[in-house]
Amino acid sequence: MTATVAIVLAGGRASRMGGVDKPAIVIGGRSMLEVALAAVASCTRIAVVGPHRPELAPEIIQVREVPPGSGPVAAIDAGLRALGPAAPLVVVLAADLPFLSGHAIAELIRHETESGADAVFAADESGRPQYLIGVWRRSALAAALAELDSPINQPMKALVPAHAAIIPLRGVGDCDTEEQLRQAEAAVTASQRISPLDLAEARNILCGNLSRLTAYSADLRSVPGATLADALRASAALPRFDVSAMDGYAVAGEGPWRLRRDIGFAGGRRPVGLLSGEAVRIATGAHVPDGTTRVLRDEFTHRTGETLTCLPDTPPRTDIRRRGEDRHAGDLIAPEGTPVTPALISAAASVEVTTASVRGPVRARIVMTGDEIRGEGPLQEGQTRDSLGPILPTLLSWYGIHTTDRVHLRDTPHGFDEVLAAATDCDLLVIIGATGSGAADQLRAAVHRAQATILVPRLRLRPGGSTIVAELPSGTTVFGLPGNPFATTATLMALAPAIVAGRTGAPLRQPLRGPLRNAAEISGEVPRIVPARATAEGGWIGDPAIRTAHLGGLIDRDGLVIVPPGAADDALVEFLPLHH
Repeated sequence: MTATVAIVLAGGRASRMGGVDKPAIVIGGRSMLEVALAAVASCTRIAVVGPHRPELAPEIIQVREVPPGSGPVAAIDAGLRALGPAAPLVVVLAADLPFLSGHAIAELIRHETESGADAVFAADESGRPQYLIGVWRRSALAAALAELDSPINQPMKALVPAHAAIIPLRGVGDCDTEEQLRQAEAAVTASQRISPLDLAEARNILCGNLSRLTAYSADLRSVPGATLADALRASAALPRFDVSAMDGYAVAGEGPWRLRRDIGFAGGRRPVGLLSGEAVRIATGAHVPDGTTRVLRDEFTHRTGETLTCLPDTPPRTDIRRRGEDRHAGDLIAPEGTPVTPALISAAASVEVTTASVRGPVRARIVMTGDEIRGEGPLQEGQTRDSLGPILPTLLSWYGIHTTDRVHLRDTPHGFDEVLAAATDCDLLVIIGATGSGAADQLRAAVHRAQATILVPRLRLRPGGSTIVAELPSGTTVFGLPGNPFATTATLMALAPAIVAGRTGAPLRQPLRGPLRNAAEISGEVPRIVPARATAEGGWIGDPAIRTAHLGGLIDRDGLVIVPPGAADDALVEFLPLHH
């Protein structure tokens, strides 16, 4: 797909609604700005134009039109300048569209790419063009802005190029009045009960709407998988004193040098100061003596008796790590939101920091459902072996989630009510099965009875469409996954990082993308997730068919790929690596 950036207009006066901050209005559990950001989540860079919003992710560019409130054209001009010449296509989007989806933006981008128009705009269901829902050639947008005497208080029609296209799309109606807001709230709430979400939308909702875990102070070595709740700063300089960067000789002045008999060892006593013309043997990490001009590496020296000389063509370098060269006391080690990894633990210890304020790691309880599932002992008639439960703790650990316990729930009318009520001692309930609409699938009704907030009602993904993510009044996240092993594994891998990000405040990493060589053979009407293996020339080959009742198809695969609908061969797709 052609590289694309986005400008989201989140300012304006909202004069017909009493001057309220329209982008911040919440409809169906999400602000209209969150809806807009979810719709452009696949863009490489995003600029939000409007008043500063501290809740936005740090990678989102925030800028304000000058003067504030000077109209959408001035806002687009400010956003384009902030983005720079980063990509050939620019999405321009108003943040007052409660029904907008990533699918609509993808359709605009596809039509623009195929038509070659300077801009493609959406038309709402009444046929009215929506010039603030469009995709532009960056060159055309920049040229249109350059032709204006001033962008201030200009109508959008002043920008519309002659070579433009308008395509009808569903879900592109805006909200300009209080009555439209009430109608949108009712419609979005109703649609959330049944409408599946695109994966990008689901991830953004989870990152932005799950309750954060409580911060606490912990020994960093004991909480791998947690996330920093505050910025981490150095308590001491690194190095604490001037040290040798190499094995060799500390020398003073110009050579040749007289070699002393004492030796400087790392962790040992510091050699007494050097006089000009003296040298002392020194090890890597040893405190260099006063008067040292530089450290000569062994390979650049020649020794004759007690005399040391420098070989010709020796590089002019000191090979001394100076005090504070890497860190000074108070320097930033890692910002808030950084995951606690071995690298972070080591970097903190090197500057005398062992404890920090953290959130997490996320503590999970696994609930296996179904009378037919048996973990231990001989199988009875109609039973099947639990081939998934024993490996789920390992799968969850890939994303920093710690499993506290694993239980089996029989198919009873009120079993889920009891499980949900008892979930106050964990952060995450991972429930396998019972997410569909069958006679034994009781989870959704129980979630409703528990007065949980449903964040992901279903997924537009195959397999995995019946997935549900909700938040209980206690703050516990309910992660309901389909019952068959491959669907469970695939959906868990696709959504677990977003759940961890939402609960701990960790940033959601950019997805790994690469060409899928046989994408056309796999793609269908909805996104598919299938096993894949790496190719020697780069990219992946995906499996067109997969048996979902077991994980045998993953044994010799490198990961999973998410294949969008209608993908052509060599299309760029997201890759989820397996941790072999």
